[in-house]
Amino acid sequence: MEKQHVSIDPGVNIGKVRLKVKDLDRSIAYYKDVLGFSVLERSGSAAALGAPGQKTLVELEERPDAAKVNRRSAAGLYHFALLVPDRLSLGLVLRNMAEAGIEIGQGDHGVSEALYITDPDGNGIEIYRDRPRSEWKYDQNGYVLMGSDPVDVRGILDLAEGKEWKGLPAGTTIGHIHFHVSDLDASYRFYCGLMGFDMTADTWKLMGALFISAGGYHHHIGLNIWAGQGARHPKENSVGLRYVTIVFPNEAAREASAGRLRDGGVDIRQAEEGQLEVTDPSGNTLRLVIQ
Repeated sequence: MEKQHVSIDPGVNIGKVRLKVKDLDRSIAYYKDVLGFSVLERSGSAAALGAPGQKTLVELEERPDAAKVNRRSAAGLYHFALLVPDRLSLGLVLRNMAEAGIEIGQGDHGVSEALYITDPDGNGIEIYRDRPRSEWKYDQNGYVLMGSDPVDVRGILDLAEGKEWKGLPAGTTIGHIHFHVSDLDASYRFYCGLMGFDMTADTWKLMGALFISAGGYHHHIGLNIWAGQGARHPKENSVGLRYVTIVFPNEAAREASAGRLRDGGVDIRQAEEGQLEVTDPSGNTLRLVIQ
């Protein structure tokens, strides 16, 4: 008999991401000039970035000999997503990115308006703003409807007209993380069956992707096989994601998910500062932390 699904705590969110980069100075310049990050701390070959006076959102770890990973060629990071507070903030960052002359992708997903770029090491970045939940649409089974229509770029830029760009706005968070995985069935069992995330969009067969979340959000984690079924995770000495943090509201909430992972045979390791570390079936590293 199939076990009944137990949902993860609704207060779970995505926290900071730690990236491996080839040239720390080059990456810092990009994140500051293009996206408006501030350097909150720098020590040796690592730096912590975020909005002034806010929590760290991105950590950069220099690996001078790191190998490049071609886009959609391996399991690992597809993109991490910066959620800005409002549409004006999105317009300001869009204008700044356009003035920097970089290539920008875009998509209106119904629940959000999103922009897409890649950093100097090929790490994917989404910058988006959410529409109010009252405007989200659902299918007959209760799944969130998410499309990919053109963004009203002109309207967003018009909002920013005459407004001063002051860098990454306060209140920006990591809204979600999106992985290339090697197998969707194994990923579903790990993230939903064990960790307890809920599937929020029925796109498994339609587009080879899963969107899952806590607390009814449109998605905290995206999982896709666009790098190919059976795609392997790159070697440790490659650029890309070192780990992403999954933030639990309290110890009991974390232990509920950690206990199911242990019962499912998943190795859970101790990391610094009381963090727990696990690796998903595709080789992606997660840190389970308490808020």
